Amino acid sequence: MNLETRLAELEVKLSYAEDMVDTLNKAVFRQQEQIDLLQRQLTALHRQMRDGFASEERTATEEIPPHY
Repeated sequence: MNLETRLAELEVKLSYAEDMVDTLNKAVFRQQEQIDLLQRQLTALHRQMRDGFASEERTATEEIPPHY
């Protein structure tokens, strides 16, 4: 195998590797966006639960499990 052929094969492999790195980078970026969104939603849900429980006054009848 001559030097030019080997160099051409390496260039093709490098091109595929660069494409794969770019694809993986985009996937990681999208996943991080999803993680950030889920964290914001979880924080909002936690805040709603905390505020809801703090403002509610429960009576003894409300403490009875639903199967009674």
